[in-house]
Amino acid sequence: MAENSSFIIYGIKNCDTVKKARRWLEDNGVEAHFHDYRVDGLDETLIQMLIDKQGWEALLNTRGTTWRKLDESVRVACDNAKSAKALMLEHPAVIKRPFLLAASGQSLLGFKSESYAQFVAEVK
Repeated sequence: MAENSSFIIYGIKNCDTVKKARRWLEDNGVEAHFHDYRVDGLDETLIQMLIDKQGWEALLNTRGTTWRKLDESVRVACDNAKSAKALMLEHPAVIKRPFLLAASGQSLLGFKSESYAQFVAEVK
Protein backbone atom coordinates (compact mmCIF):
# COMPACT_ATOMS: atom_id res chain seq x y z
CA MET A 1 0.00 0.00 0.00
CA ALA A 2 1.41 3.39 -0.96
CA GLU A 3 2.35 5.78 1.82
CA ASN A 4 -0.48 8.05 3.02
CA SER A 5 -3.03 6.29 0.82
CA SER A 6 -5.83 4.16 2.10
CA PHE A 7 -6.59 3.02 -1.46
CA ILE A 8 -4.78 1.90 -4.57
CA ILE A 9 -6.50 2.25 -7.90
CA TYR A 10 -5.22 -0.08 -10.62
CA GLY A 11 -5.73 0.52 -14.31
CA ILE A 12 -4.39 2.19 -17.43
CA LYS A 13 -4.08 5.98 -17.41
CA ASN A 14 -5.66 6.60 -20.82
CA CYS A 15 -8.78 4.55 -20.04
CA ASP A 16 -11.82 6.85 -19.84
CA THR A 17 -13.40 4.88 -17.01
CA VAL A 18 -10.17 5.01 -14.99
CA LYS A 19 -10.04 8.78 -15.59
CA LYS A 20 -13.61 9.12 -14.28
CA ALA A 21 -12.81 7.02 -11.20
CA ARG A 22 -9.63 8.97 -10.43
CA ARG A 23 -11.51 12.26 -10.85
CA TRP A 24 -14.26 11.02 -8.50
CA LEU A 25 -11.70 10.05 -5.86
CA GLU A 26 -9.95 13.42 -6.15
CA ASP A 27 -13.22 15.39 -6.11
CA ASN A 28 -14.31 13.53 -2.98
CA GLY A 29 -11.02 13.99 -1.12
CA VAL A 30 -10.11 10.31 -1.17
CA GLU A 31 -6.36 9.65 -1.11
CA ALA A 32 -5.52 6.96 -3.62
CA HIS A 33 -2.28 5.83 -5.20
CA PHE A 34 -2.62 5.10 -8.92
CA HIS A 35 -0.90 1.99 -10.28
CA ASP A 36 -0.74 1.95 -14.08
CA TYR A 37 -0.31 -1.60 -15.38
CA ARG A 38 1.74 -0.35 -18.33
CA VAL A 39 3.97 2.12 -16.46
CA ASP A 40 4.27 0.56 -13.00
CA GLY A 41 4.17 -3.02 -14.19
CA LEU A 42 2.06 -6.10 -13.85
CA ASP A 43 3.56 -9.32 -12.56
CA GLU A 44 2.26 -12.75 -11.57
CA THR A 45 1.93 -11.79 -7.90
CA LEU A 46 -0.18 -8.73 -8.66
CA ILE A 47 -2.43 -10.46 -11.21
CA GLN A 48 -2.93 -13.39 -8.82
CA MET A 49 -3.99 -10.98 -6.06
CA LEU A 50 -6.50 -9.37 -8.44
CA ILE A 51 -7.82 -12.81 -9.43
CA ASP A 52 -8.04 -13.91 -5.79
CA LYS A 53 -10.07 -10.80 -4.93
CA GLN A 54 -12.50 -10.73 -7.88
CA GLY A 55 -12.18 -13.98 -9.83
CA TRP A 56 -10.66 -14.37 -13.29
CA GLU A 57 -14.03 -14.29 -15.05
CA ALA A 58 -14.92 -10.89 -13.60
CA LEU A 59 -11.47 -9.48 -14.37
CA LEU A 60 -11.47 -10.53 -18.01
CA ASN A 61 -12.87 -7.70 -20.13
CA THR A 62 -14.47 -9.55 -23.01
CA ARG A 63 -16.29 -6.44 -24.26
CA GLY A 64 -13.19 -4.36 -25.00
CA THR A 65 -11.30 -3.73 -28.21
CA THR A 66 -8.23 -5.68 -27.10
CA TRP A 67 -10.32 -8.83 -26.54
CA ARG A 68 -12.12 -8.50 -29.85
CA LYS A 69 -8.81 -8.10 -31.70
CA LEU A 70 -7.41 -11.33 -30.28
CA ASP A 71 -7.39 -14.39 -32.51
CA GLU A 72 -10.48 -16.55 -32.04
CA SER A 73 -8.31 -19.49 -30.94
CA VAL A 74 -6.78 -17.37 -28.15
CA ARG A 75 -10.21 -16.27 -26.92
CA VAL A 76 -11.56 -19.84 -26.96
CA ALA A 77 -8.49 -21.15 -25.10
CA CYS A 78 -8.98 -18.60 -22.31
CA ASP A 79 -11.35 -20.74 -20.26
CA ASN A 80 -9.68 -21.09 -16.85
CA ALA A 81 -7.73 -19.08 -14.29
CA LYS A 82 -4.32 -20.20 -15.56
CA SER A 83 -4.95 -19.25 -19.21
CA ALA A 84 -6.68 -16.00 -18.20
CA LYS A 85 -3.74 -15.04 -15.99
CA ALA A 86 -1.27 -15.65 -18.82
CA LEU A 87 -3.42 -13.63 -21.23
CA MET A 88 -3.77 -10.72 -18.77
CA LEU A 89 -0.02 -10.65 -18.20
CA GLU A 90 0.58 -10.52 -21.95
CA HIS A 91 -2.26 -8.05 -22.67
CA PRO A 92 -2.97 -5.88 -19.58
CA ALA A 93 -5.68 -4.02 -21.52
CA VAL A 94 -7.93 -7.11 -21.26
CA ILE A 95 -8.19 -6.56 -17.50
CA LYS A 96 -11.47 -4.91 -16.54
CA ARG A 97 -10.74 -1.61 -14.86
CA PRO A 98 -10.51 0.26 -12.65
CA PHE A 99 -9.74 -2.04 -9.76
CA LEU A 100 -9.94 -0.24 -6.40
CA LEU A 101 -8.18 -1.84 -3.43
CA ALA A 102 -8.65 -0.62 0.14
CA ALA A 103 -5.98 -0.92 2.84
CA SER A 104 -8.36 -3.35 4.55
CA GLY A 105 -8.04 -5.71 1.56
CA GLN A 106 -11.57 -5.13 0.28
CA SER A 107 -11.84 -4.44 -3.44
CA LEU A 108 -14.20 -3.04 -6.02
CA LEU A 109 -14.07 -3.66 -9.76
CA GLY A 110 -15.36 -1.15 -12.30
CA PHE A 111 -16.63 2.35 -11.68
CA LYS A 112 -19.99 3.83 -10.80
CA SER A 113 -20.05 6.92 -8.61
CA GLU A 114 -22.74 5.41 -6.34
CA SER A 115 -20.69 2.24 -5.84
CA TYR A 116 -17.54 4.23 -5.06
CA ALA A 117 -19.39 6.40 -2.54
CA GLN A 118 -20.79 3.34 -0.76
CA PHE A 119 -17.48 1.43 -0.89
CA VAL A 120 -15.39 4.34 0.43
CA ALA A 121 -17.91 5.00 3.25
CA GLU A 122 -17.89 1.32 4.26
CA VAL A 123 -14.12 0.85 4.38
CA LYS A 124 -13.05 4.17 5.93
